[in-house]
Amino acid sequence: MQANRSILVVMDPQQADGLALKRAKLIAAVTHSHLHLLVADKKQEHAGYLAAAKTDLEQEGFSVSTQQAWHDSTYQTVIAAQQAEGCDLVVKQHVPDNPLKKAILTPEDWKLLRYCPSPVLMVKTDTPWHGGIILAAVDVGNSDVQHRTLHNSIVNHGYNIAELAQATLHVISAHPSPMLSAADPTFQLKETIEARYREQCKAFQAEYAVSDERLHIEEGPADVLIPYTAQKLKAAVTVIGTVARTGLSGALIGNTAEVVLDILESDVLVLKPDSITSHLEELVAQR
Repeated sequence: MQANRSILVVMDPQQADGLALKRAKLIAAVTHSHLHLLVADKKQEHAGYLAAAKTDLEQEGFSVSTQQAWHDSTYQTVIAAQQAEGCDLVVKQHVPDNPLKKAILTPEDWKLLRYCPSPVLMVKTDTPWHGGIILAAVDVGNSDVQHRTLHNSIVNHGYNIAELAQATLHVISAHPSPMLSAADPTFQLKETIEARYREQCKAFQAEYAVSDERLHIEEGPADVLIPYTAQKLKAAVTVIGTVARTGLSGALIGNTAEVVLDILESDVLVLKPDSITSHLEELVAQR
């Protein structure tokens, strides 16, 4: 993880295991970051809970501040605090919504991933990071400037986490299945598609020092292959990015990150290019 100056930790008194705080402490201990503890609650009845957490953390040598706040919804409260405090990372424990509720309402965590300007680490397990596998998901087939910038961020964050946890970085990239209707003959046969992706990957591997053993090229949809590969490798963290879509705010997260969030059995770090980050900061400032 990069040297974050301040980490926003979303605290939930109902989550006794405190997974988000455990991960935030791990990162802060190495990066010497300040921890800002936030309880997003209308009633604001958790002063004692936050005070106790602050005392414990300060005794362990951490720099800590606390806050209770509410701005219409959990995700809006988190984003408001992130912007006000200038936090470089948001850490939150993810608990999947039930399927029926998710079919009717967009989950709060999805909205947080969509609209939060900073990187968001969704903590899902207590699996140790130390000595494990960090999986970075990239789309090597997209080589436009925005994707290249995002690839750089994803891989660099992956290496930073691997260094922090003395872990090993692996990379997954999915390529499309053959389409007989494709205008480019390259995309009509499985062999030619894979050969083209392998060729593109050589430059990627050279640039980011990724060996053949740590690069996984698979055919199929990314939202299936990323969780499959993460499970096969028993990844502790999956790093995934998003680029802008047209329409709406112009900065909505791609469907892949939302779909895999509930499926993945690892922690999930979601990143955005600087262009999206700047746009989202402008949107927050206009509220």
